[in-house]
Amino acid sequence: MGEYNDRVAEIQREWARERPDLDVAPQGVIGRLHRLAGHLTDELVAVYRRHGLGEGDFDVLAALRRAGAPFERAPKELAGHTMVTTGAMTKRLDRLEGAGLLTRRSSEADGRGRVVALTDRGLEVIDAAFAEHMANERRLLGSLGAREVEQLEALLAKWLADFEGPRPAA
Repeated sequence: MGEYNDRVAEIQREWARERPDLDVAPQGVIGRLHRLAGHLTDELVAVYRRHGLGEGDFDVLAALRRAGAPFERAPKELAGHTMVTTGAMTKRLDRLEGAGLLTRRSSEADGRGRVVALTDRGLEVIDAAFAEHMANERRLLGSLGAREVEQLEALLAKWLADFEGPRPAA
């Protein structure tokens, strides 16, 4: 265990006292990542709210924006880009369509299929929200140096690949 003085270190000391037979060192990383994820989510969601969006709404609009002009994708494709079930996606699309941020229409390529597209207003909202989101993420990393950010990103990418597998090179 490192010599840190935070809530995780306190928990580790308590467990080490109560269960000296167990190595609680993994809590140092996992516990801190878990707590940090909660704090980061709170900070990220605050930006989305300022733009009238929830976390899932931001994801959908961002996935459409990343598609490039004409900023559209099929609902199934959207679900894949946002890690949302198709049932949850339908509710989200209903809400965003009701807010005037996207439209749904029949696919020209496949009359049975549907296409979801950003409206002009949706494009304005996601562009503004994403710009603030990037500034916020930069602020959240502000206590780390450039080299530390680089190292942390590499470590997290390596670890994430254990769960999700490596992605093919672009």
